Amino acid sequence: MKAFGYTQSNIDHTLFLKRQQGKITALIVHVHDMVVTGNDPEERKALQIYLSKEFEMKDLGPLKFFLGIEVAISSKEIFLSQRKYTLDLLQETGMTACQPVDTPIEEGLKLSVEPNQIPVDKGRYQRLVGSFCD
Repeated sequence: MKAFGYTQSNIDHTLFLKRQQGKITALIVHVHDMVVTGNDPEERKALQIYLSKEFEMKDLGPLKFFLGIEVAISSKEIFLSQRKYTLDLLQETGMTACQPVDTPIEEGLKLSVEPNQIPVDKGRYQRLVGSFCD
């Protein structure tokens, strides 16, 4: 991708970006799925042609699902939803007949650092969480 003018994100190594003349094109890759997006139609097409020469692929059209997230795009907004994933999870666990409950978290709650707050030991937290997940 670097040879084609893209830079790899330092935050997400599966994200590649190309910025030129105020336009941006992005490629995100997950196993065998790719999303190509951006505000430069010519660059998007050139990237798709380049990738199709390197890999066997097919264009599935406008993005509808990616990594379990449903994507609905209108002229004014992009709406992301995990409705299908949630319904599948409820079905899989036999909980489709369960009734919803109010969230136990106060609505509109603003998180902030208190003046005398002790910082979290991130290493200890990761070890603790890791022990639960092992």
